[in-house]
Amino acid sequence: MSESGDTVDAINHMMATVIPALGKMGVKAVEARRGFAASSVPIEGNSNHFGAMYAGILFSVAEVLGGVIATSTFDSSKYFPLVKDLQISFRRPATTDVRAEVSLDDATIDKATADAKENGKAEFFLDAVVTDANGVTVATTHGTYQLRVLPS
Repeated sequence: MSESGDTVDAINHMMATVIPALGKMGVKAVEARRGFAASSVPIEGNSNHFGAMYAGILFSVAEVLGGVIATSTFDSSKYFPLVKDLQISFRRPATTDVRAEVSLDDATIDKATADAKENGKAEFFLDAVVTDANGVTVATTHGTYQLRVLPS
C-alpha cells in the first residue's frame, strides 16, 4: 500500500478509536498528504426528518479535517491539533454522500511549524468545501485551529 494509503488507514483507525462517534457516523479520511486532506461520510444513516443529511454530520465531516491535515502535514510525534472555532454556512441540502476538502500552502505550514516550535503553539486557518456526489457545494466552513507542542 502507498504511504498515503497507510496514513489514511492510520488516521481512520485513530478517529474510530479516539472519537467513536465519527466511526458510528461513517466519517472517514479519504486523502491525507502534506498540505491536503479530504474526508467523506455517507447519507445512509445520517439523514434528518426530511431526507437531507443532518447538519451536525456536515459539521463533523468538515471539522475533523483539522486533525487529518495536521496528522499528515506536521510531525505528530511533536505536535497535536485543537479546533478553536468553526463557522459553517449551509448552502444546499445534501441528499447524497458528501466529501469535504481542505488545503494549506507551504508558507502557512512552515510558519505554523516555526511558531509552534518557538511559542509552544500556533494558529492556522482552514476553509473547507463540502460537496455532494454531484459536485455541488452543500456547505463551507472557516475554522481556526491550533497546533500545540506535545507535553513532555
